[in-house]
Amino acid sequence: MKKKPRVVATRKLPPAVEARLTRDYDAILNLDDRVIGADELVSLARGADALIVAPTERIDASLIARLPPSLRIIACYSVGFDNVDAAAAVKRGIAVTNTPDVLTEATADIAMLCLLGAARRAHEGDVLVRSGRWGRWTPTELLGAELNGKRLGIFGMGRIGQAMARRARGFGLKLLYCDQRKLPAKFAQGARFVADFDHFLAQCDILSLHAPATKETHHFLNTARIDRLPQGAIVVNTARGTLVDDDALIAALRTWRVAAAGLDVFENEPKLHRGYLELPNVFILPHLGSATVETRDAMGFRALDNLDAFFGGKTPRDRVNSRRAGIPSRRTART
Repeated sequence: MKKKPRVVATRKLPPAVEARLTRDYDAILNLDDRVIGADELVSLARGADALIVAPTERIDASLIARLPPSLRIIACYSVGFDNVDAAAAVKRGIAVTNTPDVLTEATADIAMLCLLGAARRAHEGDVLVRSGRWGRWTPTELLGAELNGKRLGIFGMGRIGQAMARRARGFGLKLLYCDQRKLPAKFAQGARFVADFDHFLAQCDILSLHAPATKETHHFLNTARIDRLPQGAIVVNTARGTLVDDDALIAALRTWRVAAAGLDVFENEPKLHRGYLELPNVFILPHLGSATVETRDAMGFRALDNLDAFFGGKTPRDRVNSRRAGIPSRRTART
C-alpha cells in the first residue's frame, strides 16, 4: 500500500476540511488551535511532505531555511500569501499555493458591512443601546451619511473589488476605481477608471481598499494621501492592515478630517493600534472577511485540491509561480 504524504496543519481547520485531510493524508492536526512557534513547527515538519498554513503564521526566509528536505509544498489557507516568503520557498524547490476565488463574495459582504457600519454610525448606536443611555428618538441623534449619490472609490479592482462594486451599485453609489491598468468594461461593473492616485483620491467620498499587501502598497494610505481625500470622507479596509498607516488614519479620525472608518483588518493583528479603540467613529471587526461556513470549507477544499494535484504529479491549480513570488519582484496575488 502506497504511503500517504504527511501534512501538518498549523491551525485548527473546519470539521469537514479536517475529515477530508485525515482521510486522504497522514495528517498532523492542531486540535487545540494553539500558537505554534517556529521551533515547534520545524520539529513537526520533520518527515512531513506538506504544510497547510494560515495567515497568522509567518513563514519567513529564515524559517524556510530550517525546514527539512522532505518538505515539498506549502499550501496557504488564504488568498494572500504575503505571510510566506514565497521567493525563498521557490528557490528551495518548495511549491507554494493559495486559495483564490472562493472567498470573494464573503469578503465583499464584509466590506459592504464595514461601509454601512461606518457611514451610519453603527458602533455608536450599539454602545448607546447596550449602555442603557438611549432615551427618546430625536431628529438630530447619530446623523450619518446617506450612500445614494456618494462617490465610492475602489483601490484595487481585483475579484473582491469587482464584487464590492456589484454590491455598491445597488445602494446608488457612483463608482470609480484605481488599479495598475484599466479593466475591460465587462469587469469594471460600471466603475470609472482613474489612473492617477491624486485625482482618484480627490473624488472618493468613500475609499474602499482592496489591493494586495506588497512593498508598493505598504502604508499606501498615509497622511499625504488622506489629505487628498474630500473633507469628511469614509475609509474602508478589508484587504490587509499594512495598506494603512495607523497613526495617520487615527489622527485624521480624531479631528474628523476622516468622518469614519470601517476596518476588518489591521497591521500586526490581533495586536491592533490601541488608538482605534478610543474612537467612536470606527466600526471594527476581527478579520471576518471569509468567516462563513461555506467559505472556510471552500478555502480548505481548495488547499486540499492543490495538494491532491501536487502529489498526483500535476501542477496545482493555484501554484504561486516564480514571478508572483517575486523573482523578479512584482506584485503578489491579487485579492
